[in-house]
Order: sequence, then C-alpha cells, then structure tokens
Amino acid sequence: MYDTMLKHASLNVAFRHVVHVVHMMETTLDEISVEELNDDAQCVMDDQIVDNDNDVDLVPRVHMCFETLDAVKKFYRDFAVRTGFGIRIRSSKKGKDNELKYVKLVCCREGNYVSTIRPELKTLPSQTKQCQAGISVGKKDGKWHIRSVVMEHSHNISPIESRLISGNRKVNIHARQTVDINDEAGVRINKSYRSLVCEAGGYENVTFIERDVRNYIAHKRRQLCKDGDGQALLRHFSHMREVNNDFFFEIDMDEDNRISNVFWADSRSRAACEYFGDVVSFDTTYLTNKYDMPFAPFVGVNHHGQSILLGCGLVSAEDTSTFVWLFRCWLRCMSNRAPEGIITDQCKAMRNAIQIVFPNTNHRWCLWHIMKKVPEKL
Repeated sequence: MYDTMLKHASLNVAFRHVVHVVHMMETTLDEISVEELNDDAQCVMDDQIVDNDNDVDLVPRVHMCFETLDAVKKFYRDFAVRTGFGIRIRSSKKGKDNELKYVKLVCCREGNYVSTIRPELKTLPSQTKQCQAGISVGKKDGKWHIRSVVMEHSHNISPIESRLISGNRKVNIHARQTVDINDEAGVRINKSYRSLVCEAGGYENVTFIERDVRNYIAHKRRQLCKDGDGQALLRHFSHMREVNNDFFFEIDMDEDNRISNVFWADSRSRAACEYFGDVVSFDTTYLTNKYDMPFAPFVGVNHHGQSILLGCGLVSAEDTSTFVWLFRCWLRCMSNRAPEGIITDQCKAMRNAIQIVFPNTNHRWCLWHIMKKVPEKL
C-alpha cells in the first residue's frame, strides 16, 4: 500500500512539471512574431532546395552538358565510386574529321562472356553479369551532352567496396610523394603502405591497395633518365641515323618528359622483314637489365631456319597501351605491312593490343609456353 502511494505521488509531480514546461513554451511562442517564424521557415526551405539541387547535379541525367570528354569521365567515375561500381568505355565513334563524336560508358560488369573452359577447371568464375547500367554522350557544338542514362544494375553494388575496383583505385599526389621519399631512403614498400594506412586512419580510408604502390614504384624505377643515360641513348640513336638513313627509332615520353618506352630497328632488320616478316614471334624477357625494363624483340625465321631480329624495344610496363604503342611503331617501321601471323605467350595485354593494331593477323600461342603449363594445370 505504501509503495502504491509513492508511485501516485511521483506521477503527480511529473504531471505538474510537464504542465509547467508546456505553459512556458506557449508563452515563448506568443512572444515570437509571425514574421520571424516565416523568415526562419523560408531559410529552412531555401537550404533544402540548395541541398536537393546539389544532389540532383551529382546524378547523371539526360541533356547534361560538359565542356570536355575528360569532364564527363570524371563526373561518371565519381558517381560510380559513390554508388559502388566500376566503369569502362564500351564503344566510341569518330566523325569525318577523325575526332571523337560519341562515347558510351558502361558498368565494368557489362557484357556476356562465355568461356570455353569448363567451370570446374576455372580458377575464377566469370565476373560479367550482363549489366545494362551506363551512359552515352555525344559531341555537339563543341560540348558533350548526355544522350541516354541507365541506372539499374543486374548485380549488387556496394559503395564501401567500390574503392577496391581496379578502375576506381588511384594513388594520390601525397601518397606518391611519400612513397618516393621512402623508396629513396630504402624503406620497404609494404612498410610505406602501412604508414599511409595509419596516416589515413584505416584501410577503409585508402583509395588504393599495396599492389598499386608496387606498380607505381616499379614504373618509376624503369625510367631511362638515370645518370644521364637518356641523353646518351638519344646521342647514340642520332649517330646511328647519321651513319645509315634507314635506321628507325621511336621514343615515348611520359607526362614529366622522361623516356618511358623505346623502339628501334636497323636497316638489316627492315630489309629482312620484307622477305621473312609473314610470321613473327613476340615475347618479353623480364628484369634482364639494370633498369628492370622488359626487353621486347620481334623475331622471325629466314629460309635457313635461323632466327632473325626484326626490331626490338624497351618498355616500362606490360599493359595494353604500351603494347599498342610498340606494335604501331613496328608497323610504321615496316611500311605498314602487318604480319600474317604472330606468336606470343598467354598475355591478355598482348592479345588486346594485337586485336587493336593487327585486326587481320592470325594470333597463336607459343607451344613452348603451352607445354610448360601442361604439368602445372593438369
């Protein structure tokens, strides 16, 4: 009985306290003018409109206009990172003036890849999901306009894991400077990466992985501008050109005006290619010089069954763009005469470059590489 009386007393005190608070709120609201309330409400509505406009501008819409194609790519890539997917260029078209007029950007899991390998023998399953998400842009009056937009994906997307997609990973300027200083001081790459992770506050705050840092350092080490060797190479090639006008060389420079890729062929190689350039073997020998640069020779076979050199190069990376540059240099050197057949190892970057530069050439894999992998795979 005593406990019940205490509960009723507590409820009465709480009720009186609530009534007092409500009375104070009514008094305060009476003192505020209607104009001030309208002004505050208008400010809130204006803020909401601005926020909504900003949100709308961050989402691709039809008829959106951009000054350059790079701006379109950056806009859609930023949207993909926030949403949780990767992008790539699906197709493009050029006009009569040989300039891009149309580009289609799609999700990285677009397409329907059908593998000839049985599923039980595949190391990794196919990642394509026939996703239709993407945008198409066209150039009109000097500006790029979005023509169509597809937002729906046929797979799950995760904004948290979008940073791990290869197309979204990027080593920023601060990370590059830190890694360069640590590399010159002899700090290991894994320790440099861990220091960047600690500085960012965790792996989830880093927009790249350790492999990207290793690739960046490897690319930096493969520059032909160490101790003036780049100038010595240019002087040597210039001297060879003075001795023989048929000596051919091409040099590719990076954004910092440093030599990154080199191709050359002498007069004997160019003459031999006219007779024995129908079938070419192309391969890269890795880490065999002090620059750690892959050496890429073009090799043919003469009428005596002997191997002959048809040109060679030093490349800073083994990716599709580098091989495209090298193949185009070799094609110009050989009077735009593409080989009937080319033999390489099972490198996807080489295969993609051959499809771009030599679309009518029969591409075959090297039997030596196939037999080497037979005991490993079977």
